[in-house]
Amino acid sequence: MAKPSKLDRILRVRTLQLGLVQADEARARDRAASEAALTSRIAQLAASVAPASEPVAGFSLVAAAHFRERLHRSAEAAEGRLRAAEAVAARANEATREARRDQSAVEKLIARAEAEAVVKAIRALEAAPATRKIRHDPC
Repeated sequence: MAKPSKLDRILRVRTLQLGLVQADEARARDRAASEAALTSRIAQLAASVAPASEPVAGFSLVAAAHFRERLHRSAEAAEGRLRAAEAVAARANEATREARRDQSAVEKLIARAEAEAVVKAIRALEAAPATRKIRHDPC
């Protein structure tokens, strides 16, 4: 069994690693939320540029069509970035779970070592010879 000081060092390292992984996961979730907001904003813009039944000049129809085309390309790119950001967030979530598992394993090792130390101390007390303490000096 490892020494308690070594287990404490390992626990500190695992706790630090868990904090770093949780920060990465939070950044990944924020990026995914940002990409989702961007995707919905592009969809709103594309909907607002949709063809209208009002009579307009020909050059304005061409400009609107061009703008719609660019918005659709942007929407496709945003969907790709959103899928990538969600995949990164899922990997970060899994890494956080693994870091928590590692940390809890070290905590269990520490608890087991403490329990073994208590049992060892109890057995040492049981094996110790019985001593009778003389309470008074001879008179």
